Amino acid sequence: MYLTNLTLTHFKNHTKGTFVFSPGLNGLTGLNGVGKTNVLEAIYVLCMGRSYSGLTDKQLVQHGADFFRLEGQVNRLGEVEKMVIKFPVNQRKVLERNGQTLATLSQHIGRYPVVMVAPDDVALVQEGSEDRRRFMDSALAQTDPAYLQALTRYQQALKQRNALLKQFADQRRFDPALLEAVDQLLPEPAKVIHQHRKAFVADLLPLFQLLYHLLSGGREVADLAYASDLGTSDMETLLKERLDKDRLLERTTAGVHRDDLDFQLDAQAVKKFGSQGQLKSYLLALRLAQYELLRRNTGVAPILLLDDVFDKLDIRRVRQLVELLVGRNYGQVFMTDTHRERLEEVMEGGFVLELNP
Repeated sequence: MYLTNLTLTHFKNHTKGTFVFSPGLNGLTGLNGVGKTNVLEAIYVLCMGRSYSGLTDKQLVQHGADFFRLEGQVNRLGEVEKMVIKFPVNQRKVLERNGQTLATLSQHIGRYPVVMVAPDDVALVQEGSEDRRRFMDSALAQTDPAYLQALTRYQQALKQRNALLKQFADQRRFDPALLEAVDQLLPEPAKVIHQHRKAFVADLLPLFQLLYHLLSGGREVADLAYASDLGTSDMETLLKERLDKDRLLERTTAGVHRDDLDFQLDAQAVKKFGSQGQLKSYLLALRLAQYELLRRNTGVAPILLLDDVFDKLDIRRVRQLVELLVGRNYGQVFMTDTHRERLEEVMEGGFVLELNP
C-alpha cells in the first residue's frame, strides 16, 4: 500500500500544497518551520482520521482559516482509492472514501495502516502510562474492530462511573444500586481489552528484540513487559475491593485504564539508565515491531513515517536503519531532515522533496 499524492488546504502552516510521492523511500527536507512534520501529520490524519500528536481537529486548522481539507489517493492492494477528510470549524468532521461519506471513524481506522516515529515518542518512556496505553490502543485499533468497540464501551462506562462517584461526593449521598448498574458495564469490555493487549505484547516482544538487536549491533538486550490490574484479578472483584478508595478519591482506581508497559535494557529501566542513542534505538525498534505486526495482521504494508530521524542518532545508526528498512521491504517510507545532502546520502537514490518557506 502507498500514497500516490496528497493535497493540503489550510492544514497547520500549509495554506495550499500538493505533493506527489514515490511508492518507496521519500525524503522531505527544508529549513526548520517550513512544514515537513506537518506533511507527515497530514498523512497520519488521512490514514487514521485523527492527529498523531493528540491535537484536536480545530488545532489542525491553519491560523485565521475556518476549515482544513485533506485529499489523497491511496494504492491499496492494486486498487486506487480517493480519501478526503474535511473539517469546518464548529461542525462535524467529514470522511469520504471514493465519494461516499463514512458514518463513523471506526469504518476508517485500519483501512490504511500507518506507523509514525517522532521526537515526541520519548514520552513513551519518560512520561506517564497514558502514552504507553495509547501506543497499544493505536496498534490494536488498526487491526481489530472488536478491540476498538470494547475500548469505546469501556471508556464511556468509566467516564460515567467517575461522574457518579463525584456526584455522590458532592451531594453527600451514596446510591449503591445506581453504581452497581454502571459497574456491570465494565467487566466485559475490560476482559476483551486485557486479553488483546496481553496477546499483542506477547507477539510484539520477539519482533521488538530482534529489531533492537539489528539496530544496536547486539550491544544490549532489550525487553518489555505488560503490567495490568487484571493480571491477578477480574474487574468485578477489583471494583468491589476498591469501592471505599474509589469513593474517597472520586475516581476508579483499578482497571485496564491503568495498564502499563515496563521498558528495560539489560534488566535496567530505560528511563533511568538508557543513553539518548539507546533510547532512540529502543523507540525505533518498538515502532518497527508495531509495523511488522500491522503488516502481518492486515496483509497490507503500512505507511511508515519517520520524523527527524537523525535526532539523537549518529550516521552509522541511521545507515543501519535504512538498510533494515530496505532489506525487510518496509514499503512506502517517509523521512524528514533539515540537510538534503545527508538525507540523499543515507537514502541512496530515494525520492527527495525540498519544501520552501
